[in-house]
Amino acid sequence: MSSRRLKYRGSRKHILDWVEQEDFPYQLKKLTNLPGVEIEHNDRWAPIGYRDPDEARLEQFGPTEFPNLVTSNSLRYWWLVHNGRANTPNWDLVSTCTIAKTRGLILVEAKANDNELDTAGKPLKPDASDKSRENHKRIGQAIKEASDDLGRHMPGLNLSRETHYQLANRVAWSWKVASLGVPAVLIYLGFLGDQGIADVGEPIHDSGHWLCLMKNYTKQILPDSFFNRWLFCGDAAMQMILRSRTITDPSPPRYSTV
Repeated sequence: MSSRRLKYRGSRKHILDWVEQEDFPYQLKKLTNLPGVEIEHNDRWAPIGYRDPDEARLEQFGPTEFPNLVTSNSLRYWWLVHNGRANTPNWDLVSTCTIAKTRGLILVEAKANDNELDTAGKPLKPDASDKSRENHKRIGQAIKEASDDLGRHMPGLNLSRETHYQLANRVAWSWKVASLGVPAVLIYLGFLGDQGIADVGEPIHDSGHWLCLMKNYTKQILPDSFFNRWLFCGDAAMQMILRSRTITDPSPPRYSTV
């Protein structure tokens, strides 16, 4: 095994192993398994493999792939007041696609053990600078904007900076790109059977285990009816789905569309 591969473990490694496969677009389409959603070899995704393992940030990836709809400022300054050392979220996997004949995005948040489902809010250090405090406030406003809009269609939805921050920012960013005219599918992906990370958390055993983990994780934040449906966010729609994929390599992967 190359030294590049030995650097990574858990969901990060499994994403890189996956995108290295020649038929990755076909596999991503099969995993997504939604009518009208197409992924082809001429689509673009990040990361693209061990030689270029960088994860994507949407204020960089979006303007590159959707220059007529998305600008860096329309995303970055929606999320942050000040640049400096502050960053927008990294995505485990982002891919362009076609959704109902419109160019869109697949956004993937991947997990390989139960401890990766973090319920913490966004921390702010007691000695944080004024700029950090202003960024913290702006992030809370951005999440509330997404929560208020989605909540109009979905009673019981409660996104917040104060709890389940990672989940809240993933849903909020999916909402934001859809509001700018880029339809989006948000996939929470569980990699199954990684015994190599048992030292940091219980591995995800099977699709039923993943579904149970996600239902418990999201129950105070997202109503059950939030999943598996298109939600219109202004100029385009978003959908959140749960999927799982065995890590078995090089055997053909098994998929579940829970």
